[in-house]
Amino acid sequence: MQDPCGNCGRKFDRSPGYLLGSIYFNYGVTALLVVVIYFSLYFGKVLAGRQLLAVTAGFSLLFPVCFFRHARGLWIAFDEVFDPWPNEEEARALAKDKPLP
Repeated sequence: MQDPCGNCGRKFDRSPGYLLGSIYFNYGVTALLVVVIYFSLYFGKVLAGRQLLAVTAGFSLLFPVCFFRHARGLWIAFDEVFDPWPNEEEARALAKDKPLP
């Protein structure tokens, strides 16, 4: 992940541990999809018990790896809504280094 953004200069990794919040997005979306897939296949009588377990277990292991980058993007967008960049502290740090355009 490039830090800062080449176009606007926004820092993506604003502080140590900042991107850990994306884990919650990744977990939440994965859990929601596993529940929906499981009950859809269970009540649709598409797969038997062990097959259903294998499909949902495989999905719950592979999907978070593929969704990792999108979860980070969702976390950054969520943070941008509630704490726009630059905040006061970041603006002061940027003013010391160089003036904002």
